[in-house]
Amino acid sequence: MIITTSMRTDIPAYYSRWFFNRIKEGYVLVRNPYHPELINRYELNADVVDCLLFCTKNPIPMLSRLDEISQFNQYWYVTITAYGKDIEPNVPDKRYVIEAFKKLSLRYGPKAVCWRYDPIAYGMGYDHERHVEAFKKIAEELDGYTNAIGMSFMDLYEKTIRNAPLLRRPSEQEQIALLKELVPIAKSHGMVIRFCTKNQHLAETGVDLQGCQTQDVFYEAIGWKLLTKPGPNCPCLMGRDIGVYNSCPHLCKYCYANYSKEEVAKSFAAHDPNSPLLIGQLGPDEKIIQGKQKQERDFKVSLF
Repeated sequence: MIITTSMRTDIPAYYSRWFFNRIKEGYVLVRNPYHPELINRYELNADVVDCLLFCTKNPIPMLSRLDEISQFNQYWYVTITAYGKDIEPNVPDKRYVIEAFKKLSLRYGPKAVCWRYDPIAYGMGYDHERHVEAFKKIAEELDGYTNAIGMSFMDLYEKTIRNAPLLRRPSEQEQIALLKELVPIAKSHGMVIRFCTKNQHLAETGVDLQGCQTQDVFYEAIGWKLLTKPGPNCPCLMGRDIGVYNSCPHLCKYCYANYSKEEVAKSFAAHDPNSPLLIGQLGPDEKIIQGKQKQERDFKVSLF
């Protein structure tokens, strides 16, 4: 199985001590975000975890402790965008994140580290020209360190509209015009831009619309074909996410996972690095359900 760390918050940036404690203890508890009375337990050992999938804007806090997870296959998404502190107030200087990206690539290989230029929004001075300029500079820096870019356009969730009223999702015509410039830049640096399969209107731009977490992506990254079944409407392989919504102190204006900075502050205050739960403590009468886990590596199909 795949353990996702995490699409709900940034565990490497803010909760790495907790994460390494969970690795040491060998298990993690995850409260269902829609049914908080349900708590799943997942074992964290390489016999049943086929891959640790990281999503982060700042992997720096984990770099000095990577030996502690060397037994796990890993795939890293590292987000580096055009935005400054006006939109990403607590993300470190891009120069430091780029250097961290390079270190991950040198350790795990360029096929195991994906650059996320995501999400793309217009407004507050971020227009077509600014995105092209920033994308080109970052691509030049990451030349040889990755072969893929995960990308999307900002979704207009209610919380996003409230937190970022001056940002907007580019129109389909604007999306196509932008990608017709970004795709050649990516190709010149040995990278392919990947979008979700639902974006078929972008086919003419030359982006990869097969999905961002497919069988082939993991196969190239970790050397094993996984027998994990994709979702019913998406070819991507989904893991068990161990994160919690409303707990990411990056406070990016476009974030879909945070309701408000007040909720984030409340969650962050309830975090205990020694707790088996990311946020809060296990109650004395709460029931723990053993999550379904099994090794899904196909030992008949391997790059080894």
